[in-house]
Amino acid sequence: MMMDRIADMLTRIRNAQVAGLEKIEMPSSNMLLALGNLLKEEGYVQAVKPFNQKGHKQLRLTLRYDDEGAPVIREIKRISKPGRRVYAGADELPRVKSGFGMAIVSTSKGVMSDRKAREARIGGEILCTVF
Repeated sequence: MMMDRIADMLTRIRNAQVAGLEKIEMPSSNMLLALGNLLKEEGYVQAVKPFNQKGHKQLRLTLRYDDEGAPVIREIKRISKPGRRVYAGADELPRVKSGFGMAIVSTSKGVMSDRKAREARIGGEILCTVF
């Protein structure tokens, strides 16, 4: 049984990029779908597609690479973990790589980037950082 689906998703993305894969598939949940859609909005992945396989929800991510074949996501790291949750107010949200990266925050208004959370003046759980 998988304990931390978000960490599993991030590890699958890292491993697929090292292997140079175009697409990855994983078990889906509403949180993973929201994370995938946010990564797509911010330009880190090309496409996010939920589908059913033998009655089980699955999620397919199409990864993005630059013109030279290097992955667009250079670093993706889990911050808040099941054993140690990390919360921050709107003023305390981290700036990843001086604003070039982003932190993904789970708020009462849904999953959003640190920029949108600051604009909305909402804090929440810092799920991961992406650069």
